[in-house]
Amino acid sequence: MAAKNSSVTEFILLGLTDKPGLQIPLFFLFLGFYMVMVVGNLGLIMLIGLNSSLHTPMYFFLFNLSLIDFCYSTTIIPQMLKSFASKQNIILHAECMTQLFFLCFFAISESIILSAMAYDRYVAICKPLVYTVTMSPEVCLRLVLGVYVMGFSGALAHTENVASLTFCANNLVNHFMCDVFPLLEVSCNSTYINELVVFIFVTIVIGMSIVTIFISYGLILSSILHIHSTEGRSKAFSTCSSHIIVVCLFFGSGAFMYLKPPSILPLDQGKVSSLFYTIVVPMLNPLIYSLRNKDVKVALRKSLGRKIFSREISSI
Repeated sequence: MAAKNSSVTEFILLGLTDKPGLQIPLFFLFLGFYMVMVVGNLGLIMLIGLNSSLHTPMYFFLFNLSLIDFCYSTTIIPQMLKSFASKQNIILHAECMTQLFFLCFFAISESIILSAMAYDRYVAICKPLVYTVTMSPEVCLRLVLGVYVMGFSGALAHTENVASLTFCANNLVNHFMCDVFPLLEVSCNSTYINELVVFIFVTIVIGMSIVTIFISYGLILSSILHIHSTEGRSKAFSTCSSHIIVVCLFFGSGAFMYLKPPSILPLDQGKVSSLFYTIVVPMLNPLIYSLRNKDVKVALRKSLGRKIFSREISSI
């Protein structure tokens, strides 16, 4: 399906590289990344869902983060693998706009849920006596619902922004996915206003998220410094360290791509940055949270213990 004001019915994604010798190695490399991401995120989702000890606000947000990460990478990697396996990676206009919508939806949702997780940690450490009231199930549900509503609204705005453009003869997209700036580059319209809309929207969304995170962790740091015991400080830091690592990886790579005009940041460099927030970060998130989190480790041991016990019983 082509847009009403476009003569282009399909796009050709140029992918990561035009060197034939790298296609097969890259195919297996990113297939491996995808398998690790699927196992890690779906495993964390199942672990949180099946263990009542993890039914807390922190893990409710982590459950949704893993769900977003899984869907986020699944929007990108299968199409990417197709580009490595075929000589010409053709995607229909309607499919391209659909991919763009879901890419924006999950990117925006992830940035906002990370700020919600920072707020949760602030309440847990700075206001522990009112934590259960402040972060009640109803409040958590509303926060997550707000995350998805804002994600949907932002994705719709970005997709409409790009779909309104005219794409003439040039349908070669210099990227491995249908992202905003690569599509703006192949339009035969003036894209100054469209780029400005993207820049303003991303600045507001990322700005709000980063401000929330900075304020939350500023207050957390102040509260931790007032803890006299070394053990108490260490425990407080350990509950936040995983989230800080994830925030730095996601926002660092995302800001590098979207908060600079395409003229300053060449798209070839943008591809590398995109790999981080679409593939590497969703793959690393479950590893970071599971390897650095005692509650997750304990729940995993219990789950594995139950499976081993049930097998032993069934074999008797």
